[in-house]
Amino acid sequence: MIKQNLILVCLSTVFLAVIAGVVSAQNVKRTTTKTDRFDFGAGGTVSIIGAPAGSITVVGSSKNEIEITAQIEIQAGSEADLDRLSQVTTFLTDESLGRVSIISSGTHNKLGDKKAWKKFSKGLLGLPFKIDYVISLPRYTDLEISGGKGDLSVSGVEGALKITSVESNAKLDLIGGGVSATFGTGTVDITMPNRSWRGNAIDVALSSGTMSVHLPSSISAEIDATILKTGKIESAFVDFKPRTRNVPFTERSIIAKAGSGGISMKFTVGDGTLKLLRVAKPN
Repeated sequence: MIKQNLILVCLSTVFLAVIAGVVSAQNVKRTTTKTDRFDFGAGGTVSIIGAPAGSITVVGSSKNEIEITAQIEIQAGSEADLDRLSQVTTFLTDESLGRVSIISSGTHNKLGDKKAWKKFSKGLLGLPFKIDYVISLPRYTDLEISGGKGDLSVSGVEGALKITSVESNAKLDLIGGGVSATFGTGTVDITMPNRSWRGNAIDVALSSGTMSVHLPSSISAEIDATILKTGKIESAFVDFKPRTRNVPFTERSIIAKAGSGGISMKFTVGDGTLKLLRVAKPN
């Protein structure tokens, strides 16, 4: 019995050593930066398809151009494998009249040069990589973002925003337009200008985590704040009034008319906390 236990211990030790060796062999990293810049007029649409992992930062600009900076990190067991991965891990652009798509390419979708994928080792397909984007585009642009796991930030963009993200700490500094956004897990921080909203409807949903919504004190809107499963709403707006007189506010539901009413604003959290906060007044 003791002999059998010793054999099992030895086998377990060998197994763990092999696994540790594999993990150690995969710890070789390489980070490169790819940039691109081209003309693009205001009023168009920019679509960003992020990598499975990596941050996305978008900033509105007064320039009629798009500027992309991507920091690409790949991992593999050898420099030769890193060379192979570097050929296929990048971003592509698809440009047409009034629309540009920025598409992440890597082992998750096998896009790009078909020659680079010939005789590509299957052992490289599951290795982790990430692409961190910083993108500047014209202020008046409609923006579509599909993100994986990573921080997300949008500021200075006045247009229709459509966002999906699997896992993120997201920050949206809104100035106008409209918003339709769905997040998986993480935190979402939304800030509106310190005035009444001049734009279209806002609909933001978070499956699990904390959503903080910073609203101006003088806001006029139809506000729906909802916790679908577990958690609670924390509201700094004691002056909100129920939109329907016989439907009172609860810790999980606020259906309110703010000010004189107007644009529909929906904020939904599945499990977690939803905070309705006042925008800090400028000094």
